Amino acid sequence: MTSTDTRYAIAPAPVHSLPIARERARFPVNRIFCVGRNYAEHTREMGHNPEREPPFFFMKPANAIVADGAAFAYPTLSKDVHHEIELVVALKTGGANIAAADALAHVYGYAVGLDMTRRDLQAEAKKAGRPWDTGKAFDGSAPCGELVPVAQAGHPAAGEIRLEVNGAQRQVGDLADMIWNVPDTIAYLSTLFTLQPGDLIFTGTPAGVGAVQRGDRLRGTVAGVGVLEAEVV
Repeated sequence: MTSTDTRYAIAPAPVHSLPIARERARFPVNRIFCVGRNYAEHTREMGHNPEREPPFFFMKPANAIVADGAAFAYPTLSKDVHHEIELVVALKTGGANIAAADALAHVYGYAVGLDMTRRDLQAEAKKAGRPWDTGKAFDGSAPCGELVPVAQAGHPAAGEIRLEVNGAQRQVGDLADMIWNVPDTIAYLSTLFTLQPGDLIFTGTPAGVGAVQRGDRLRGTVAGVGVLEAEVV
């Protein structure tokens, strides 16, 4: 049987994708990697030392993506869901052991994203020494705006990253404050995984994370990249 004759026992899962600014084509999402504690002030507010140690990562499934403007459904089994505004990097090519000097050549573009977190479930997992999946990788936990290709956005290394909830500022920082910048993050991540086209990297959040409630309206911005809006329902 040739590859074109492949039959599946059940229907294959749909391809999850993001819109691309000024283009009709969409960007297929493969895997979602997230960098933990990548801004010093956020690291401190979470009770940790912000010294530049090797980064750590966690993952979300591709179907955690929620499109810009779509509602974020408050998840079950949690009473403490937090927002974390982030710059998202989308890869067009991949590889292993990528040099930092070559890393940006693998980037397709950038977007504004939210790493939504069931903080109470994450705290329980931390206390028990268990994985964070229930706190980080739940359905709809990765709202993401449209991708802006490098040709339009360049490679933003500095500029304001900001989140407002119901019009009031909650988080504000600068991309230049990342402990691990985008090239270094890609290079390090490529020593742990063979990166692939379609992979997304959420690059960490500045200080000011906090709880959301049903009815809240979130508006995140990254200078030179774009806007992400979502309502909690």
